[in-house]
Amino acid sequence: MSSLLSIGKSGLLAAQVGLSTTGNNITNANTAGYNRQVAIQGDTGTQYQGFGYVGTGTEIQAVRRYYDNFLATSLRSAEANQASLDTYNGQISQIDNLLADPTAGLSPALQDFFSGVQDATANPASAAARQSLLSNAQSLASRFQDMSAKLTEISSGVNSTITSSVNEINSYATQIAAINNTIAGLTTDQAAPNDLLDKRDQMLTELNKLVKVSVTPGDNNMLNVQFGSGQPLVVGNQPFQLTTSTSPTDVSRVTIGYQTSNGNFSALPDSVFTGGQMGGLMEFRNGALDKAQNALGQVAASLATAFNAQHVLGQDQNGDLGTNFFNPIQAYVGTNTHNSPASTADVTAVVTDGSALTASDYSVDYDGTNYSVTRKSDGKVTAVTGSPQEIDGVTYTFSGTPQAKDNFLVRPTYNAATSLSVAITDTTKIALAAPIATTAATANAGNAKITAGSVDKNYLTAGNALTAPSTLTFDSASGTLSGFPAGQDVTVTVNGTPTVYPAGTPVPYTDGANISFGGVNFAISGTPVDKDTFTVGPNTSGVGDSRNGALLASLQTKNVMNNGTATFQTSYAQMVNFVGTKAREAQISSTAADASVKQATAAQQSVSGVNLDEEAANLLRYQQAYQASGKVMQVASQLFDTLLSIGN
Repeated sequence: MSSLLSIGKSGLLAAQVGLSTTGNNITNANTAGYNRQVAIQGDTGTQYQGFGYVGTGTEIQAVRRYYDNFLATSLRSAEANQASLDTYNGQISQIDNLLADPTAGLSPALQDFFSGVQDATANPASAAARQSLLSNAQSLASRFQDMSAKLTEISSGVNSTITSSVNEINSYATQIAAINNTIAGLTTDQAAPNDLLDKRDQMLTELNKLVKVSVTPGDNNMLNVQFGSGQPLVVGNQPFQLTTSTSPTDVSRVTIGYQTSNGNFSALPDSVFTGGQMGGLMEFRNGALDKAQNALGQVAASLATAFNAQHVLGQDQNGDLGTNFFNPIQAYVGTNTHNSPASTADVTAVVTDGSALTASDYSVDYDGTNYSVTRKSDGKVTAVTGSPQEIDGVTYTFSGTPQAKDNFLVRPTYNAATSLSVAITDTTKIALAAPIATTAATANAGNAKITAGSVDKNYLTAGNALTAPSTLTFDSASGTLSGFPAGQDVTVTVNGTPTVYPAGTPVPYTDGANISFGGVNFAISGTPVDKDTFTVGPNTSGVGDSRNGALLASLQTKNVMNNGTATFQTSYAQMVNFVGTKAREAQISSTAADASVKQATAAQQSVSGVNLDEEAANLLRYQQAYQASGKVMQVASQLFDTLLSIGN
């Protein structure tokens, strides 16, 4: 009877464990990270009774946690991609909304500015028109500054999010290392602490949403966690802490790295942070955000340099040559000479040619002998052969004593929109007139005419500016013009082919040919007769002249950017289109990522999830088993009582 009683008891205990396990599944059905558990039941062996083997009951061999590592890893990968795309989408939508705003965008301000130039050109003597031009210029500069400030604000938000994310990553790494240690202490050959395994997996899930991690098994049921190309976060029960610091070459940028044992900061490249929130932030910052900031600055810097270059070739109402209309654009230069304390090297960079300017950043490096400038967008390296030296529209000046491994980050356009400002405050200083004037003598017998003339940058070279009129006289016998300023070569261009005539040499006359000397350009066409004269001299009555103003206004539609392939407006439109396209791509990719997560979740839950209908059936099954085992024990008790009564 004792055998039957023990058999019933074992069944009762097994059913009780089954009921507890099923009840635990039901109550944790909505617990994040919970994996369903099943009581695995087996017999306790048999005993030989002479006629055969008789069973002795049952036992619970294990409470198994239904977990599929492949499905769990697939789900984590999908969630890391989803978190990355959601973060990227949320960030880039801010820029897209900023640029797409028809009232707050750059296009209306550009249009108003050049409308002001056109109005002043149409009324060069009007103080009101000139003041309106200055006001529109200041409004344009403010628009650039406001847009740049908003992009800078977004960048600051990215820095803050990176810092807080690093703190969260460190917290999870510490918790995972601690729970690793606990799991190792509680794990036996027969059993593992299922609840702690679930908690650890949930921590990995949350960590993976911050940065994509890879997980490998360690000793005694512990897990090792890495990210990027194998950078450690957790090794057994040892966490590795990340920290943040400002970039040595860009104080506005937060970088991530390890704090070494001696207290130094060991920076990690942004490329190791892939997937998760950190991956999305890095991709956004290094891609769309930097490109938008640089592209906006490129428009500002190109506008300033191109407008200045033409403005200084004009003449203001005081009869003086024009000065810079906008203040020069200084490139941002970040210095990293910490590895060489003896270095006194200094690099300055100024945007001088808007047409050659790119939207790229540059790295300036000293190898111990020479400087080199590397364009980061494509890796093109330019050797420095002198100082100053212009590279891609930026003039570099090197000074001090450099040391090997000195490094400088040059961002020609990053802060250009912020620093754009109007240099002129006096309306009389607006140089709308041309500095030269040409006339054909009224007594000329021929019908030849001379164009109004213009000047180029060579006119600004010392000694080239006209201080007195030069009278050019046609000699019919030799068919030449004479009377050009002494000491200046004359270039005659016919059908695009230039011919240079040394100073003092009579210049052959060709109908319609372009004639230039000392930066002065004009053309004479028609048929002159002997002794006909033409005068080229300084403009002494330029109050009503607006020839330079017309050239300034033409910059609106002139291809002055990207090596003469784009206008200010089209370049800005390209930036808006780039951001809009990226934003749309992010939306589509984010939607696809959501679908991938749903599919991966369904696959993982099909194995590890709690099915309440199934658990309800199990509950009834274990209840019946419990009742049946109790009945076995009752029968055994009755039989024992019967045996006792027979003995009496």
